[in-house]
Amino acid sequence: MPAEVTRPGGAGRPVLGRPAPTAPPPGAPGALARVTGLDADTFGARHWGREPRLVRGADPDGFRDLLDLDGVDELLSRRGLRTPFLRLARNGSVVDSGSFTGPGGAGAEIGDQVHDDKVAALFADGTTVVLQALHRTWPAVIDFATLLSDELGHPVQANAYVTPPSSRGFSAHYDVHDVFVLQLAGRKHWTVHAPVHADPLRDQPWNAHATAVAARARDDTPVIDTVLEPGDVMYLPRGWLHAATALGDVSAHLTVGVHVVTRYALVEALTALVARDAALRASLPLGIDVSDPEQLAPHLDAVRSALAEALPQVSAEDVARRVRGRVWTGGRPEPVRPVAVATFVEHLATGDGVRRRVGLRHRVARRGEQVVLSLPDRQITLPAATEAAVRALVSGTTCSVGSLPGMDEADQLVLVRRLLREGVLVPATHA
Repeated sequence: MPAEVTRPGGAGRPVLGRPAPTAPPPGAPGALARVTGLDADTFGARHWGREPRLVRGADPDGFRDLLDLDGVDELLSRRGLRTPFLRLARNGSVVDSGSFTGPGGAGAEIGDQVHDDKVAALFADGTTVVLQALHRTWPAVIDFATLLSDELGHPVQANAYVTPPSSRGFSAHYDVHDVFVLQLAGRKHWTVHAPVHADPLRDQPWNAHATAVAARARDDTPVIDTVLEPGDVMYLPRGWLHAATALGDVSAHLTVGVHVVTRYALVEALTALVARDAALRASLPLGIDVSDPEQLAPHLDAVRSALAEALPQVSAEDVARRVRGRVWTGGRPEPVRPVAVATFVEHLATGDGVRRRVGLRHRVARRGEQVVLSLPDRQITLPAATEAAVRALVSGTTCSVGSLPGMDEADQLVLVRRLLREGVLVPATHA
C-alpha cells in the first residue's frame, strides 16, 4: 500500500505517494548557500564568473541525501539506464558505448541498455563511470538541481563521476559552463589552473586550445592544488582548467553544471531581431567574390551603417522575449506527480494549499482586459479580474484556496483547478 499524506486544509483526504522534497525545510539554507556557504549577493560579487571557491564541509555525510555509492549501484543495476545517461572514460578518452550496452531483453525492444556486469568489469579495470543528466533520473538530484537553477536564474545539469581507486578520469581540460563539484565519497586530488581562454562560449571547447591547455597544466603552478573529501565543495567558473585523481578508495563526486546565460546571448538576440530590417537582408551583387576583401569592403560599410540605425530600434522587451525563449526551455521545473495531482484536483476544496512549481519560468502581464501568463511552451490567457490572484499564486509562496485576492471562493476554485491542470501549480508540500 502506498503511504498516505494528508493535505492541509482540514479535509483530511489522502493523497497517494510521498510529497516530493522540493524545498528546504524551514530555517535550512537554500541550494546556493548550501554549496557556497555565502549569501547570493556575496557569492555573486566575489566569485560568480570570476574565480573559484573552495568550501570545506563540516559533515562528511553532508551530501549523502543527494547520492551515495549505494545509489550509484542502484542506477547502474536496477534503473534500466540507456545511453547517453551513462558514459565511461579511461585514460582521458571516452569508452565506446558498445562495450557496456546491449539488448534490453524480452519486453524491452531496445539495443542500448546498460549491462551492469560489463560496467562492473570495466570499472574493476580502472574505468571511470559518468552518470549523466542525473537532474532527469535521480529524485534527490532532480530536486536539488531544480532549486539551484531557480535561485541562479540559469539552467542547471548534474553528472556524477565515480572513479576507481587511484585512477584518473579525464586529463586537464576546461568546461564551457560553470561547475559546482560536490565530493560524495572517497578522496580526490584536484589541480586547478587559470584559464587559457577566458569565458568560453558553448562552441569554444577546450580541445580547440588543447596545446595551450596542456602547456598550462604542465608548466604553471596550480591556483588550487588540494584534496577534496566527502562534504567538500569547489566552484569553478567556465574556462578554468582542472583535472582530478582518486586517492585510495573509490571516489565519487557530483558535478553540477550551470549553463550560464552570457552577454553573447544578447548579441545573438540582437542579430536575429535586426533581420527584420530590409537593408540587412539585401542580396550581395551577382558574381561577387566573397573571398576578396576589397569587393566586400563597401558592403561591410553598408552593413555597419544599417546596424547602427537598426540596433537602437530593438527594444529590451523584444530581446527579453527572444532570450527567455531559449533560457526557459533549457531546464525543467519541479516534476509533477500526475496521479496525485489529478486526485487533488478532483477533491479540491476551500482551505487547500497550493504553490507554483519550483523552477517554473513565467511572466505575468496585463494586456487590456486580459491577463497573460507566459510559460516556456505556451501562454495562458485569463480574465483581467484574476490578475491579483494569479500574481499571488505564482509568487512562490503557499496560497490557500479561499484566501486569494479579488475573487470569490467559487471563482478561486475554477482558477486553481485550471492552473493545477496546466502544470503551473502543485499541491503544497508538507514540512
